[in-house]
Amino acid sequence: MTKTVLSLKNVCKRFGGVVVADHIDLDLHAGEIMGLIGPNGAGKTTLFNLISGVLKPDEGEIALQGRVLQSLPMYQRSRLGVARTWQHMRLFGSMSVLENMLVGPSHYPGESLLRLIFAGASVREAERQAREHAMSILRRMNMEQLANTSVNDITFGQQKLIGMARALMSNGPCLLLDEPMGGVEGSAYETMRAIVREESQAGRAICVVEHNVSFIRDLCTSAVFMVQGCILERGDVSTLLESKALAELYFGK
Repeated sequence: MTKTVLSLKNVCKRFGGVVVADHIDLDLHAGEIMGLIGPNGAGKTTLFNLISGVLKPDEGEIALQGRVLQSLPMYQRSRLGVARTWQHMRLFGSMSVLENMLVGPSHYPGESLLRLIFAGASVREAERQAREHAMSILRRMNMEQLANTSVNDITFGQQKLIGMARALMSNGPCLLLDEPMGGVEGSAYETMRAIVREESQAGRAICVVEHNVSFIRDLCTSAVFMVQGCILERGDVSTLLESKALAELYFGK
């Protein structure tokens, strides 16, 4: 039986009279790549924000491997293994590619002033391991030569890959990808697709918000269609993408 990594039960979120998440029930399993599809404003990114801790639900439960999350702040959820990317990469323009990645590890002893003062050797070792991990990810993306380059000096597609690379610095079980293919093409597209597939094969549970239908069709093992904060339909990718009713909701009549 496939292990459930992330579970949402009866999750609701309202802004005044507007319901942006309406009694959401969802399970994400180890090795699964779930596509979260639907028109703009359907509530897809809102759902990511609820899972990662940007927003708190008004009702319901969010659990990671049985650990209830909804009362925890964002940084604790990250430490427990919820990693995500963002539509707008939120990279630090004044920093290099490598430096941007080094803010990604979920546990870093140098964040503690006391440990930095009294256990400097362990902090230096942790930093060395983080750098090695970052460089190994860059090698997978064929971007090792850009490690010391400012993120302002690389292409948009490469910046998208660095957003993914930073999320991969956490070895947690859950990966949320918010429109990873927006504006990405060519070799960056192929690299992104290969990395997502490899992470799934390694056992990560992956949920992807994406409007690129080819990407969803190529990679996702399941799909969920959202409209106005509700899950309207769920199932295998081909069935959902070929539904005329859903196509009308997505693209209009």
